[in-house]
Amino acid sequence: MALSTSSFGQVSSPPVLKAVDSLDLPRYLGSWYEIAKFPNWFQKKCKSDTKANYSLRSDASLAVFNQCRLENGQVSDALGTAKQIGDAKSAKLKVRFAPDWLSVIPFVWGDYWVIDIDAAYQLVAISEPKREYLWILSRTPEADDRQLNELLLRLSANGFDLSKLERTPQKQDISLTSSRP
Repeated sequence: MALSTSSFGQVSSPPVLKAVDSLDLPRYLGSWYEIAKFPNWFQKKCKSDTKANYSLRSDASLAVFNQCRLENGQVSDALGTAKQIGDAKSAKLKVRFAPDWLSVIPFVWGDYWVIDIDAAYQLVAISEPKREYLWILSRTPEADDRQLNELLLRLSANGFDLSKLERTPQKQDISLTSSRP
């Protein structure tokens, strides 16, 4: 399905962005495929097959393991850490991909807010308060067209400029295994 933004207008004065009321973190863990995103500098080299895996660490933080396929066909990966901000049901997280020794510096942490998620935890939208970043993730390489269109309508009503959204090709599955220690 091609993403079409012709029927989604941008709200002139967007409402304050909010995270979902509650996130069931154990249900959120696991693999997610990137369906679409706002272009960003740190994923510029990724051309297809972008995937993420979230797992719980012993200190209650999350291991975030991202992979994508580069233009030359090689797989690139990034290992990061996420932590919930607030209580155990908070949908507001902070994430960093900088080395552990830099974790005390506030600017290495970025906002990662779950702003929309379906009841079955199969389709999710991630952003941050300024709406500069947006990711749509699915448990499968292709999202259900009806559910995706409904999500796009909600995102548009929430002030997102969907003309910036670009589809992420999922050509072949890549194994989410790290060569890192």
